Amino acid sequence: MKIQIINGPNLNLLGVREPSVYGKMGFNDYLAQLRVAYPQVEIDYYQNNSEGELINKIHEVGFSCDGVVLNAGAYTHTSVALLDAIKAVSSPVIEVHISNVHQREEFRHHSIISAGCKGVICGFGLDSYRLAIEAILQAKNSLQ
Repeated sequence: MKIQIINGPNLNLLGVREPSVYGKMGFNDYLAQLRVAYPQVEIDYYQNNSEGELINKIHEVGFSCDGVVLNAGAYTHTSVALLDAIKAVSSPVIEVHISNVHQREEFRHHSIISAGCKGVICGFGLDSYRLAIEAILQAKNSLQ
């Protein structure tokens, strides 16, 4: 089982960026916890601040992994190109957000990429990623 986590713009600053919204833990520390919790799963991680590089990564892994966990950051609300990339690949994509975007600014209430995703998880802090992994595992197990 292989799951790819993709984080978009500014998520490289987790732990220092707005800790009241995103928490105080850096993503690499959280990733280590995920890998311990799911030793049977190969969890790969990629972060980039560039929309085009995120699209390239989706194209690269979107036909070979069992699922993609995508936090597109602000591109969630602006990128038709990311939506098209998600719709073009065969791997299921779960959209995640650390904060509850519906409790934040109005422009964050709409996701362009949701229409291409299998599901959306938001508002559970970094645990949103674990919940997405659980959803991918559950879906995979129900197919067997």
